[in-house]
Amino acid sequence: MFEPFAGRGIHGEIARAHRPDDVIAEIQRLIDPASATATIHWGRNYLYTADLVGASGVVPVVVKQFRNQGWRKKLDRRLRGSKATRSWLVAKELMRLGIETPQPIALVESDRLDGPSFFVARRLDGACEVREFFRRLNSEPEAPGPFPEVEPLDFLGQLGRHARGLHDNGVIYRDLSMGNVLTISDGPEPELSVVDFNRARIRQRPGVYRRTRDICRQPVLGSANRAAYLEGYWGAVPARWSFKWWFYGLSVDAYINKHVFKKWIRRNNLRRKHAHRGGHHDHLPPAPEKAGKRDLAVWDHLSDQPHQHAGRWSKLGIRLMDSPHHLSDAVVVAASAPKIWARYRTLQRELRGAPVPIDGIGLCLRPWPEDPEAHLAAVEELGVKKVFLRLHPWEIDHDAEEELARELHRRGHELVFGLPQIRDLVTDLPRWRAAVEELGERFAPFGASFQIGQAVNRSKWGIWTRNEYVRLYRTAAEVLRRIDGVELLGPAVIDFEFQITAAVANHAARGLDFDALASLLYVDRRGAPENRQMGFDTIDKVLLLKAIADTGRNTKGRSWITEVNWPLAEGPHSPAGKTVAVSEEAQADYLVRYYLLALASGAVERVYWWRMVARGYGLIAPEPDGSLRRRSSFKALKTLNAELGGATFTGALPAPENTRLYRFERGEETVVVAWSLDEKATADLPCPARKAIDRDGLETVPPEGLRIMVGPSPVYFVLDMPPIGLGSRRI
Repeated sequence: MFEPFAGRGIHGEIARAHRPDDVIAEIQRLIDPASATATIHWGRNYLYTADLVGASGVVPVVVKQFRNQGWRKKLDRRLRGSKATRSWLVAKELMRLGIETPQPIALVESDRLDGPSFFVARRLDGACEVREFFRRLNSEPEAPGPFPEVEPLDFLGQLGRHARGLHDNGVIYRDLSMGNVLTISDGPEPELSVVDFNRARIRQRPGVYRRTRDICRQPVLGSANRAAYLEGYWGAVPARWSFKWWFYGLSVDAYINKHVFKKWIRRNNLRRKHAHRGGHHDHLPPAPEKAGKRDLAVWDHLSDQPHQHAGRWSKLGIRLMDSPHHLSDAVVVAASAPKIWARYRTLQRELRGAPVPIDGIGLCLRPWPEDPEAHLAAVEELGVKKVFLRLHPWEIDHDAEEELARELHRRGHELVFGLPQIRDLVTDLPRWRAAVEELGERFAPFGASFQIGQAVNRSKWGIWTRNEYVRLYRTAAEVLRRIDGVELLGPAVIDFEFQITAAVANHAARGLDFDALASLLYVDRRGAPENRQMGFDTIDKVLLLKAIADTGRNTKGRSWITEVNWPLAEGPHSPAGKTVAVSEEAQADYLVRYYLLALASGAVERVYWWRMVARGYGLIAPEPDGSLRRRSSFKALKTLNAELGGATFTGALPAPENTRLYRFERGEETVVVAWSLDEKATADLPCPARKAIDRDGLETVPPEGLRIMVGPSPVYFVLDMPPIGLGSRRI
């Protein structure tokens, strides 16, 4: 039934019924996360959907990637085989026993003990997790998803009988949780299927203890529900004084409390920052052979950024060797801190000043060669005219970038070009100069603004010291300053590390002269833009950056934010770990609020979202069929630009705590944008609204009076008449 195969660095088996024409090529494509059509789970392992293309057509599959990095996992794999192998063997045994499970299609293992392994099975479209049944049964706060209409006690009995069938056939599941049992049909007694069985043991003869430890993982609460579940499993309701009853109750309560504790740990961010703890994703290429400790970064094609192979201790050693440079930076920051702080305090007081025009809504792009016309159509649909186009100086072919720039320029978009670096360019200044010369000549006709550098405070982008960036900048500036009317931006420090920005802005090097201070201000990606970090929220941060721009010896008082986004939980496509990822709805809310907070402060001229089309963080998700799905954040930015682009912020109106009412004048109309950090809050408009538009641009029924109900999603209220006088700009 199954046929072995071997490939470059992998081995495994594949079901003959699903063998593609070219086994090796198709399987290697399938196990590359770039083939993922959707992320199911992202944690210790990565679970995603994909489409297997074979001689019999397209087969929808689920791929589970197990990572084996770390000495414990390598030892476990040597002693017991990989988790993928164990999943494969259990799946075949379940099928032999007639127990419903997705059909196994392929097993793939790396030849290295620490390499990944993959288990591929047919996808069960339309299946529902039993988790949704228990959410409804236990009245959990989170709304349940779709689930067949069943009578609760009868279905609990069916779950018990299903578990008994597994055990009687010698299968101890060891992870028989509500997420690993699926319904695959409708009706009063839907058919059940099991998944995720790498922990299972087969050909066992379990006793009462092991059976109970296996079935306690379903959160069955209440005596009546437990009686129905245990009756289904044991054939009769156990006596209340029996071992079967009290040990089961004790085990369920312990299991539930364990998960409550784990949720508390996650909620309080007590886990390590990244979901891929213990190593990196296996799709990444290895570090260059014989490379020095500073030169171990490689390009990650899924998140479109470099990945640093150098470990924590290697980086610490390099930082210690570079300590004279860092000490010099600290002296510069200490010397400039008083004037920066004084200007920052003045800017805080000036928030009550003149109205602010909202004309800095921007968007970042990279070419989308799969469908350039659809890409351009999406840009036009957004209506955003300020575009930041990131170029890749280390690449040879720039035709797609030039074609996109030419067409955007023809359509009236204002272009800014980013010139990021990688380590090869930092260490080879003649190559960097040649690349900048070529790009300056090709792209200056479409826009005369260039950002030099990218995330200069991150070693994965190739820069370890401030002096390395200074050399890079001066080399590029010597070339680009020959262009009439050119504007140069920098230093493009990422995240809120103001000390790095202040050090570069006040560095005494000749030729370091920024026409605008560029920052990649991601604020605090663990939550909302209103969150505080070191005591600073978004408004405070942009004011501090403005203070640095106003007082820096190398700056001219202008401040731009040239990159921001919130990553989504989409596996290795996400540019950050799972713990900082958000949902698509939260991303859309945060986008609007970030733009409003930053631009209405008057301290930032422009804000650019990175980027329009991307898995893991973009406004648009590329679908398997080649189409471009507009996420909620796309609709949110489109609505923001349509409602407030070119408007004037005239003040923040009085509102309850955690609630914002921002007032804008747009021609003869007055628009109030309202949102709250609370799920439900009330506030009062200054006069009745004749129209209400939600975050995504849909018109809703306006309130009858002045009282409105608001939440995290901003709502635009168009007032009947503009109120008299200006509101406070203290925002």
